[in-house]
Amino acid sequence: MTNLSLEDIEFIKILATSDAEIINAGMNDATRQRLDEQVGVILREYYRENTMNSKTGWTEKFLKAGITEDDGKAAIACARRLGIDIS
Repeated sequence: MTNLSLEDIEFIKILATSDAEIINAGMNDATRQRLDEQVGVILREYYRENTMNSKTGWTEKFLKAGITEDDGKAAIACARRLGIDIS
């Protein structure tokens, strides 16, 4: 299982509170790769836990990091608008 670093937490919080168009306009290739390879994996696992009732532990990790359920949903929606496959 992927760990949730401070950088990941901040990235998820930014996704949860930002407009995808603004993020996309300022995103370079390295940031997009990080989003897809690290944060995307975390969001996919979180999504699966909350839709397929798999016990991955991400909901608990998110709550401990101060990421609410609404933040998680908003981050997933933003990531999808950025072209990241979550499902």
